[in-house]
Amino acid sequence: MAALGFAIGLVSSVLAGDWQSQADRYAELAKLPPPAGYPQADANDTFCEQSFSAFAETRREAFLRYAAQNPQSGVWSQLVLAERGLPVWEGSIYRNLLRIDRREDTADFALHSILRMLYQYHDSPAFSRQLIGSAERTVLDFKYWPDEPGVDSMCTWSENHHILFASAGYLAGQLYPEQTFTNSGWTGKELMAKHRPRVLRWLDLRYRTGFSEWLSNVYYDADMAALLSLIEFSEDEEIAQRATMVLDLMLADIACNQFHGSLACTHGRSYESHKKSSLREGTSTVNKLCFGTGKFRSGSMSGVSMVLSPKYQMPEVLYSIANDPNQQGMVSRQRMGIRVDEAARWGLGFDTPEDGMVWLSLEAYAHPKTLPLFVNMLDEFHWWQNKFFQPFAKQQAVIREAQRTNQLSALATQYEVDISRNLREEVNIYTYRTADYMLSTAQDYRAGLGGDQHSIWQATLGPDAMCFTTYPVLNAKATPDNWTGSGTLPRAAQHENVVIVIYHLEQTPSLYVPETADFTHAWLPRDRFDEVIERDDWVFARRGEGYLALWSSQPTHWQDQLGDDYQRELIADGRDCVWICELGCKTHDGTFEKFADRLTAAPISVADRKVTYRSPSQGALAFGWDGPLLKNDAPIPLHDYPRYENRFIHSDFPAERVTLQHGKQHLVLDWRTLERTTYPPLDFESTNPETVRSTKP
Repeated sequence: MAALGFAIGLVSSVLAGDWQSQADRYAELAKLPPPAGYPQADANDTFCEQSFSAFAETRREAFLRYAAQNPQSGVWSQLVLAERGLPVWEGSIYRNLLRIDRREDTADFALHSILRMLYQYHDSPAFSRQLIGSAERTVLDFKYWPDEPGVDSMCTWSENHHILFASAGYLAGQLYPEQTFTNSGWTGKELMAKHRPRVLRWLDLRYRTGFSEWLSNVYYDADMAALLSLIEFSEDEEIAQRATMVLDLMLADIACNQFHGSLACTHGRSYESHKKSSLREGTSTVNKLCFGTGKFRSGSMSGVSMVLSPKYQMPEVLYSIANDPNQQGMVSRQRMGIRVDEAARWGLGFDTPEDGMVWLSLEAYAHPKTLPLFVNMLDEFHWWQNKFFQPFAKQQAVIREAQRTNQLSALATQYEVDISRNLREEVNIYTYRTADYMLSTAQDYRAGLGGDQHSIWQATLGPDAMCFTTYPVLNAKATPDNWTGSGTLPRAAQHENVVIVIYHLEQTPSLYVPETADFTHAWLPRDRFDEVIERDDWVFARRGEGYLALWSSQPTHWQDQLGDDYQRELIADGRDCVWICELGCKTHDGTFEKFADRLTAAPISVADRKVTYRSPSQGALAFGWDGPLLKNDAPIPLHDYPRYENRFIHSDFPAERVTLQHGKQHLVLDWRTLERTTYPPLDFESTNPETVRSTKP
């Protein structure tokens, strides 16, 4: 069947030589217009802050109906139309084949939709035989790993791209085991053999240690699409089961860190638009599919993958945790990621490109211990020409001289604040959630070092009523920029409903990001709150019955230039600044005015980058650029958290056995034995209501 489709594709295509000359072979087909009757609607889905249905099939049908009525132009939407028996737009699929053939960045995103089409809809009348043959040819010609021939500017290494490429290579090889993949010269079986260890290593680190791109409301979408491909199509039972268990934990991450449909917490990677409004989150579709809250987006990679993957059934306990009616005062502590200094603990070294790709999955390009290996990879993989590494290419003469004199590690140490800013090592996450607000912080995380797309803390009262601070990089051509990431990361610490955030902005040697801003700022969109008042050095905001108070040690003023930030950006001039945010609600604090009165009267003292604050709700808090967070003189732990610790989930770090429970519902995951035990049973076919189902490959 697969061979026949490929032969048809060969007959209907122009034979070409190397991949560059093949790159535009579908250019004319990509211009095909939408079929007659193709839906033109582009309606926004309704954001649900409360679950719109407790029934998984109802939620699935609602998404399929919405996505079919409002398709985007990408392949993911065409898969929904095919599933619904509606005409597809083949021109939009050819456009994605062009992206893949040209090896454009995020070609791996498109590739997974093509692989799903070939696995799931190869014989469907929805797709022409010419298209299927063309897709097969594209899959067989692709470059699946940096060690294959060809120079390109694809990002293959960050955590989400790592699993997208590795799983695509494995599944493509499984689909065409006997055929030769033209770029590498390997057979499908050989491609599978190369990618299987990469897939398993990625899954092992994610289950046991979590994500370096922690709680990303952008890249969890891509990760889940890759996992669902493995679950649905892998014939290797171990891979499918481990992918299932990692996906369970990703959904647990969302369930415990979402606020009424918003994954509005600290993030390892996020961007301005996703931070400013939960309406734009990449995880919103899966949130609404799984938990009934959030907003559907028709082109969602993970959303489409989930509704088209019947093999994955989400345990009911996850829905119950996300929608627990007792939302008052839930503390969730998590540890995610690994430390470069603990390489041996995770079986990693600093000599081989395979280990180097793992280090690059947490973007450890220029750590003093990883830079020599990374420079070797720049040579071996022809990455000096990769556009993502142009900052290194511009300094190639300096790097070569340091390499010649064995001074690369010393060079990395000298410029560590700047050139290691992308690094995402181990993080300790603290989230406090009530019915009226949520506050989340990466505790004491890399203070004073450069940041890239890290989002350190956030307070949330609604899907677009939130607050966070950054140290901006102005006029940036890449991240960090005005709102994405920080020029220098603060030292932040949270206890329950209070966070203290300290910025100390030193001028340091810079090769990558010149830190020129002389202010910090807060995103506080006053038009998205029901009421905002300013008193002394405080700004108070109310959304419903939730209250937010924000204080700065430096005088503040609102952005007065017309634009998206007008009257939403609160600017504090000065290179050193302390921000304090405290949250409250009507139930515990009475009226909004009384809440403001108590905080205005609360004593605050700042000196030598140390702050003492007598919080009306928490008592005496003390925190500084160094030392512990103290509450009434007792230290509050900021490090060495468990893998999971809250009222529903517990696991030590690193995780081997994870237990999730809500009432009588539970899920137990055992990584060593590969057992996944659920109650109620996932097939819901047992006549015994007390049956527990355990799955093991």
